[in-house]
Amino acid sequence: MSESRNFIEEIIENDLASGKVKEIYTRFPPEPNGYLHVGHAKSLCINFGLAEKYHGKCNLRFDDTNPAKEDEEYVESIKRDIEWLGFKWDKLLFASDYFDVMYQCAVTLIQKGLAYVSDETAEEIRLRRGTLTQAGEESPFRNRSVEENLKLFAEMKAGKYADGEKVLRAKIDMASPNINMRDPVLYRVLHATHHNTGDKWCIYPMYDFAHPIEDAYEGITHSICTLEFEDHRPLYDWVVRECGFAEPRPQQIEFARLNVQNTIMSKRFLKKLVDEGKVMGWDDPRMPTLSGMRRRGYPPQALKNFCERVGVAKANSEVEESYLYSCVRECLNLTADRVMAVFDPVKVVLTNYQGRETVSVENNPNAPQITTRQVPFGKVIYIDGSDFSLDPPPKYHRLKPDGYVRLKGAYIIHCDEVVTENGKVVQLNCSVVPGSRSGSDESGLKVKGVIQWVDSETCADVTVRKLQSLLNDAVAGETDFSLRFNADSMKTVSAKVENSLLSAKVGDSFQFMRVGYYVLDRDSKKGSLVFNEIVGLKDSFKQ
Repeated sequence: MSESRNFIEEIIENDLASGKVKEIYTRFPPEPNGYLHVGHAKSLCINFGLAEKYHGKCNLRFDDTNPAKEDEEYVESIKRDIEWLGFKWDKLLFASDYFDVMYQCAVTLIQKGLAYVSDETAEEIRLRRGTLTQAGEESPFRNRSVEENLKLFAEMKAGKYADGEKVLRAKIDMASPNINMRDPVLYRVLHATHHNTGDKWCIYPMYDFAHPIEDAYEGITHSICTLEFEDHRPLYDWVVRECGFAEPRPQQIEFARLNVQNTIMSKRFLKKLVDEGKVMGWDDPRMPTLSGMRRRGYPPQALKNFCERVGVAKANSEVEESYLYSCVRECLNLTADRVMAVFDPVKVVLTNYQGRETVSVENNPNAPQITTRQVPFGKVIYIDGSDFSLDPPPKYHRLKPDGYVRLKGAYIIHCDEVVTENGKVVQLNCSVVPGSRSGSDESGLKVKGVIQWVDSETCADVTVRKLQSLLNDAVAGETDFSLRFNADSMKTVSAKVENSLLSAKVGDSFQFMRVGYYVLDRDSKKGSLVFNEIVGLKDSFKQ
């Protein structure tokens, strides 16, 4: 059976086979105005993945043409996220590396009569642009001479004009059916200190002008972007052609962006949550940022699997968030050690047991090589309140009055007496069934229930963050994220865990047996551990 290929791979393979290109060269061009989120993961996987698959190259290029919104913090965070996903860039570049080149390209367009300086405001330009069914109106400054435009543009560069006082526009076609071709703005005046070039420039190129120049200058063969840029492709091709770049020129290809159900995919709103203190920062484990997912304990391979399975399409769609959870759970099932924790501790006294010992508990039954650890066991233990019932339903296999249950890795116990205070169970007096130790059971007693427990003398009290989506479900098509913010998206609870977790390191992930997956958070301190919930055990995604 031949390997299935998406439409981008088919284009690339045809280009290689025809000799149109000799080597694939892609790029990932984020704007450093926020942290990357899960939506960017798809573009990352496509651009870097194609370079890997076809033995090509992929540049990391920061689209830093808007200094008012960009920051070095975001540059460093993006680099960390890409490295975390396991990708390696060929060259680390900035759009600002090309400011001199872009300026010369703009001068070239002016000299060819294809660009002019306009005194219009942004509002005036918008009003003259026309509609989808009505042609635009030409600017009153459209027919300035080449000499005047060169002089004005040089004065813009020299800082003579205030922000918004003048812009440089392309001279294309105000009657074009594609509004993007109706004399788009190429440069604007902006007196702002740039994180990379300082105060050298007070004019900055627009994205639609800068991006094709960067691609062409670097020799990018396939400029892969999301579907909203499809209508910008004629302008992309126009800029590359009219600025004089030779064949083969880069080919822009659009794909459907990744939308995940009930997930914020707007850097602007994510920044608002950070600025307003509604979350603990860009890497809050509830955030759909890659740094937030890393802190939450998502394995990088899970995100790569998720993007691969969602696939590359030409039509926008929304993916169930449970699909992402399924990919996370699948990876953790293979890598996370199983440990014991109880969230609603009930004291159990083993009345006929004396002394102390350690019992052997399996770390991960799905690991390539099965290992075990030794867990302390004594006369007094804790079990979870959910594993005991005074009035159990039929076919209840956990502990009940006069009932039996096996303690994971240890013994079968029998509930002899229930101690209550004000109607609440506070202690269970139980007896160990002789000869029932796991691994050497000679009791002949068969029980169906196996529950987790912790030793009262050595267990540790920890803080656990239970996490939900930052958004409540939309009601009647509500799209305003502010109205859907889930103020109860993080709840803090206490738990008792076995002492093996005292040696855990920040970022270590575990399965709390029969509960879910958890990761040790960086807020942990010696004697005060904090765990973030990663994902539950139950997979609700229907394939």
